[in-house]
Amino acid sequence: IYNIMELPKSYKPSEVELKWYQNWEKNNVFSQDESKNTFTIMIPPPNVTGILHLGHVLNNTIQDILIRRARLLGKNACWIPGTDHASIATEAKVVESLKEKGIDKNDISRDEFIKHAWDWKNKYGDIILEQLKKIGCSCDWDRTKFTLDETMNKSVISVFIDLFNKGLIYRGYRMVNWDPKAQTTLSDEEVNYFEKRDLLYYVKYKIEGEEGYL
Repeated sequence: IYNIMELPKSYKPSEVELKWYQNWEKNNVFSQDESKNTFTIMIPPPNVTGILHLGHVLNNTIQDILIRRARLLGKNACWIPGTDHASIATEAKVVESLKEKGIDKNDISRDEFIKHAWDWKNKYGDIILEQLKKIGCSCDWDRTKFTLDETMNKSVISVFIDLFNKGLIYRGYRMVNWDPKAQTTLSDEEVNYFEKRDLLYYVKYKIEGEEGYL
């Protein structure tokens, strides 16, 4: 006598994925066994700008495949999650949010702005982490980090000071991609290039107290 189990005609993720993910978390299957060879991925953290997009889904799926393969090979696999890799995009969102409330960033103190940034992170950062769980990401969630965490913040400042003292980073006059709103420089990746035929202007400034110009 055979027991015939009827399979559903279509895959229903709500009946499958949550159950198994909760089982994985309950049994700490994403934690590490320190006695094995290590294999670590530090997740390139998504900006806390709202919700994940398709690029994040693709990126994290590839990382998940690599970390799960490492586990199957018996390695001490650790996938460390984080949110907000630079905070520039997040800052723009926070500034925009404050503007809607009638608050100018320049009228409040740094500490007040940081508080608003944390409020934004607590609202949207957790959504992003839950979305990563929804697509099955097998991160060690106990190790989750955020750009403004005290330990992370101190580490970043320490590294920048060290690099500056070694002469590896410096201030100088350079052509940069300047964001007039954020009042900061941005990566080339944030710039949209296009060619146009235009005029080349020369501007001369009168030097105060002298006959010449600059």
